[in-house]
Order: sequence, then structure tokens, then C-alpha cells
Amino acid sequence: MASIRINNVKMSGIAACVPSRIVENKDSELFTQEELTKLFDSVGIERRHCVPDGVTTADLCQAAAEKLMADMQIEKESIDALILVTQTPDFRNPATSIILQDKLGLPKTTLAFDVALGCSGYVYGLYVMSSLVSAGHIKRALLLVGDTASLTSSPLDKSRNLLFGDGGSATLLEFDADAAPMYFDLGSDGSGYQAIYTPHSGYRNRVTPESFEMVDYGDGIVRAKVHSWLDGMEVFGFGISRAPKTVKSLYQAFNIQPDSIDYFLFHQANKMMNGKIVSKLGIPEEKAPTNLKNFGNTSCASIPLLFVSDVKKHQKENMSFILCGFGVGLSWATAKVDTQNLFISDLVLHA
Repeated sequence: MASIRINNVKMSGIAACVPSRIVENKDSELFTQEELTKLFDSVGIERRHCVPDGVTTADLCQAAAEKLMADMQIEKESIDALILVTQTPDFRNPATSIILQDKLGLPKTTLAFDVALGCSGYVYGLYVMSSLVSAGHIKRALLLVGDTASLTSSPLDKSRNLLFGDGGSATLLEFDADAAPMYFDLGSDGSGYQAIYTPHSGYRNRVTPESFEMVDYGDGIVRAKVHSWLDGMEVFGFGISRAPKTVKSLYQAFNIQPDSIDYFLFHQANKMMNGKIVSKLGIPEEKAPTNLKNFGNTSCASIPLLFVSDVKKHQKENMSFILCGFGVGLSWATAKVDTQNLFISDLVLHA
């Protein structure tokens, strides 16, 4: 497990975008009313923002980036780097970040590349981009993070169908020799990759007509091999075990006092899982906000979306955060970030 300190980087601004289209879980015809009540009690999701046909992760991240740059009056020519973290890109190639460089009107000198990560992706992306900025050659950078996970599930798969919403985000990072250090704890365990995966989606198992055949696996799970699969019990066990460990590892590595933290922003997996993580760490509930009720699990967008949906309401000039993402991979990443006058844009609703 890697524990790392990054100097000279300031998190200056953050924005998030979700589709304006809202899907109410209570309207699902796949579940009985009793099942829906039990599902809400355990996962805490009442509704989700889901993209309509023709809207992609890139569109949501582009809208977030445009909002942030306009609100902060950032000159596009000043952006030196752009990273997109997503597992739902526009194409297998080229990298969607390069397409976004053009759509956002950024200079052709902009360094741009994609990072393919899900639930832990925001913190991993923050580490990668901060590492580049810290060296001093890149002065200002955009970290775009998002997924359209609602598109990856079978509409007949009860294990996933009502869990995932869509979102995109933009975070502005700048070189600042006076900025407080960022601290990271990162790790991965590929032996558990089948806990959340899409069997036919790349070049290990190429897509064929058989990839689209729907199979009934029982217990209300009907899906094809082009759909994403979820082993709920394995993911639950991983989350409630690994998330507290990585947070405690960061505490120990850098002598962080939990009482000094204003907010703990966890990946929004589900109500029961996050509740157990918060309880294990002894965190007061008011310091661990959740937006699952109205957005669902938005994959790597869930942490930046928390900044916009919840932190913005209670923002102070100087704040300390623990950010923790965990899931698909399996992978995990935790960071301590101190902010000063962090600019948080209002939530963008994409038509």
C-alpha cells in the first residue's frame, strides 16, 4: 500500500454536472412494492439522474468544465493539462480527453490522456494530476472525472438495475508553493476483478453475436455478457473491510488527527455499506454527508458530486477533507486535502 505526500498543489475549484432526466426508482416495474421498500432501506436510493440517448460522460464533464472556467473566469489558454478519468469513454480510441481538449477550446499544447478507473477514480486521478502539477512545469490543470454507469447494466438485472446514476465533474488544480501538502494512500487487488466487470467489453473476450444473448441466472438476474456484472456480497465485504483500513493507514502514515477533519467524503456505494464504514471509523454522521437518495451510485463522480451537492452548503474559508474511493478493480484510494477559498460551482443540469 502506497502512502505518498504531494507538495505545491492547490485544489482551486470544482464543478459537477448530472443529466436533467430523473428516473424514480418507485416507478420500476421490475420490483414489487415490498422489494422496493426493502431496497430503499438498504441502499438508500430513491431516484437517479440518467442520461438520455446521445449524451455521454464526455458531455457531462465538458459542461462541468465550461461552468467552472466561466464562473472562475479562467482563460482557456492557461490550461496546461487535462486528464479524464472514466470507464465509459466515447470510443475505445482515441482517448476521449483529447477530443475534450478540442471541444473545450483548450490550446493544442495541452497534455491530455485518459485514466480507466471507476469507484476509486477521483482520488486516483487527483493523485496523478497532482503529481504532474507538483513538479512545477504544469501550472494549471483540469481533472475531469465521471461515468454514465446507468448505461452499463441490463434493464432486467435486479442486482444492478436501480443502483447507478450518471455524473461528470471538473476540478481545477494549480501549482502553488504555499499550498498545504496533499496526502494519499493508494492500493489495488486485481485478484477480485470479477466482482465488478463486463465479461465481453475489450479484447480478452471479443464481442460476438453470442455476447448479446440474454441469460436468466435466477433471482431476478437476466443479462448478457456485454452488460456489467456485480457480485454484491463480495463488493460489500470488500468495501466495509478495505475502506476503514485505507483511511486508518493514511492517519498513521502522516499523523492525521480525525478530529481535525471537517468532512469525510466517501464514494457513494450504498446506504448500508457506507453506514458501516462510518461506524467502524467512529465518524460523526454529520461529517460524512451522503447524496445517494437523489443521485444513486455515480461511480467515480460521486466524491466531486458530494462537494457540489452537500459541502457547498456549509463551506468555510479553510477546510480539511478525507476523500475515499473504493470498488471496481478491486482498487481503493484515500486522500487528505486541505482547501483555502475553494470555489464550488452550482450543480449543472445537462439537458
